[in-house]
Amino acid sequence: MRILVVNVNTTTSITESIGKQAEAAASADTEIVGLTPSFGAESVEGNYESHLAAIAVMERVRAYPEPFDAIIQAGYGEHGREGLQELFDVPVVDITEAAASTAQFLGRTYSVVTSLDRTVPLIEDRLTLAGLSSRCASVRASGMAVLDLERDPQAAVDAIAEQAVSAVRDDRAEVICLGCGGMSGLAERVVERTGAPVVDGVTAAVTIAESLVRLQLKTSKVRTYAPRRSKNMTDWPPPQPKA
Repeated sequence: MRILVVNVNTTTSITESIGKQAEAAASADTEIVGLTPSFGAESVEGNYESHLAAIAVMERVRAYPEPFDAIIQAGYGEHGREGLQELFDVPVVDITEAAASTAQFLGRTYSVVTSLDRTVPLIEDRLTLAGLSSRCASVRASGMAVLDLERDPQAAVDAIAEQAVSAVRDDRAEVICLGCGGMSGLAERVVERTGAPVVDGVTAAVTIAESLVRLQLKTSKVRTYAPRRSKNMTDWPPPQPKA
């Protein structure tokens, strides 16, 4: 089984970190392939960057030359999952939805701890669109930018854990979701601070993708994600980058 794990930003070190987290969760017979978009922002923290990332992710996957069995979109609250489902019939798993759906098996309510406050509305909208918002106690911002997670890991852990503790104490959350692909690997340290189960979206997405592939399930093409109609596209798609 081969699963493509696609970073939404162009920072290759984040792709590598996400890939390692995915590999740690994957079964022995699963190959994880980390992909970085060929264009876009170094970190995705707003609507413009998110919509741009959606196109970049779709084009990066479209350019991948080998067969694959599933796709994981490794961006929290980002746009584009629906486009991937229209382009491909393999299972497509978004880490936002994977974390929240997994959290609902572990407790009555969950909270998401993310990076900057400006990304909170995007996550709330994605959870609402996915039908996962009714048991969300809160979406809290740690105040740490995506790239800060690499620059100062200890400060990131402290800021994320502080918000997680507040979510459990003040918002009555019973499970915490790490609300950024770049937070992969922080779960154990947040568990130590909160005592609550902590769900990493990348890890959850890998196990869900594997299950869907093993069940021989594919994306429905009956209606919403039917292949796009053939029509003229002005100056699109762009030339494919060399693999």
